[in-house]
Amino acid sequence: MTVTSERHGAGTARAALSKVPQVTLYFWIIKVLCTTVGETAADLLNDNVGLGLTATTLLMTALFVVVLVVQFLVRRYVPVVYWLTVVLISVVGTLITDNLTDNLGVSLVLTTAVFAVALAATFAVWYAVERTLSIHSIRTVRREAFYWLAILFTFALGTAAGDLTAERLDLGYWVSAVLFAGLIAVVAVARYGARANAVVTFWIAYVLTRPLGASLGDFLSQPRHGGGLGLGTVATSGVFLGAILLLVAYLTLSRRDQDRTT
Repeated sequence: MTVTSERHGAGTARAALSKVPQVTLYFWIIKVLCTTVGETAADLLNDNVGLGLTATTLLMTALFVVVLVVQFLVRRYVPVVYWLTVVLISVVGTLITDNLTDNLGVSLVLTTAVFAVALAATFAVWYAVERTLSIHSIRTVRREAFYWLAILFTFALGTAAGDLTAERLDLGYWVSAVLFAGLIAVVAVARYGARANAVVTFWIAYVLTRPLGASLGDFLSQPRHGGGLGLGTVATSGVFLGAILLLVAYLTLSRRDQDRTT
């Protein structure tokens, strides 16, 4: 076997062990869809189905733990398992913030600050232990554990920040969505125009997509007198879940988001 073929074989093996998708346009589209579902599905189960906040939290947390275990057990990135984990962690992240603000009366300013500190601490420990925060290196159990912990805090932080701007600062859902979309555009310009650090800009954008998706979800689902379009949580959740399923099915068949070169 030649040196070239050996390197190719090692690269293929590493790619097969990757536990996360490549960051493509599909990644960001599904991520925003998942964040929207996280917001509307939590409201659907809590209010429309009538489970209540506590029961909804227990149910969705149990489902999330089961799917997360499956995600850890699979040996490589599996689109259905990975994105189902993201959908559920988005719901759980939303519910964590809702429990703190609605059940315990913690202010949105405080929850935003606390989750920002928790996320920063997670990144600090992750980097101290692994010397990288790149999602392209998620090939060990420990790195994947840091990855999902960070993602949980990004969803909780994004929920708190989105509610803070839309409700506490009274900007409204549509204005909040435009605000966060604008911030994401600034991050994109910094990355591709000014060659800013890829890892840093990725995680900033990842955090910002949460309040963007949540604001979009609330804008579509909330009644008109509350600043929304009045489509309801059932219709909004159904449409966005359907879009996620179609995209995940496409990626499963096409493998467009799998790294096959390194």
